[in-house]
Amino acid sequence: MSTEHTTKTILVTGGTGTLGRLVTERLRLAGYEVRVLSRHSQPYAVDLREGGPALDAALDGVDTVVHCATTPRGDDDSTRNLVAAAGRAGVRHLVYISIVGVDRVPFPYYRTKLACEKIVEGSGLGWTILRTTQFHDLVHRFLALFAKAPVMLVLGGVSDQPIEVAEVADRLCELAAGEPAGRVPDMGGPEVHTFTHLARAYLAASGRRRPLLPVRLPGKTYRAFVAGGHLTPERAVGKRTFAEFLAGTGKGA
Repeated sequence: MSTEHTTKTILVTGGTGTLGRLVTERLRLAGYEVRVLSRHSQPYAVDLREGGPALDAALDGVDTVVHCATTPRGDDDSTRNLVAAAGRAGVRHLVYISIVGVDRVPFPYYRTKLACEKIVEGSGLGWTILRTTQFHDLVHRFLALFAKAPVMLVLGGVSDQPIEVAEVADRLCELAAGEPAGRVPDMGGPEVHTFTHLARAYLAASGRRRPLLPVRLPGKTYRAFVAGGHLTPERAVGKRTFAEFLAGTGKGA
């Protein structure tokens, strides 16, 4: 991404989160005027699920929106409110971050993300959608939670393809700097590993010893995960492996 100064104003929703914070930092370093929108970030403290005049004010004069905000509930309402306000404000480009497999895995959160994609696509705005696999940070939190028990449960038969969040942030900044591109190629992490492998890597990095107990769950969603609907091995474009993440950031603990 060019580091030449530009007067283009970019708004990052969820700009204080794991991904949004990195996107914000990179865009500012590149010379963009960046507004951070979150529920508690002044001067653009907005709950997207409610919208209202504060959202309109945050979008006034904005050229591009990078939509990183997400919540367990209400993502579709938030995106609908954002799209409506962006249309009123004359926003030229909306960049949306989604998840690989939202159209293949009937997980409720994935279904909501797919609904958000449809809202963006039908917004009448110029849009770009990027799907990625799970971030290293999320996989780490998941494993750390299950490692608290004397016996560590792991998802039997399920693999994952974790990716470095900073690499996703770099890609989102490239997309925000460019023209609306529609659905762009997915981003997957460099390696596909079973959760048993990932759990062993986590335990080794944290210096813990736990017996592993693979478990399988009933239902279509779990079968879709076992089938790899959330993976994109043909788009293994990430560079940093999960082992490197654990070793390089002190995330073993």
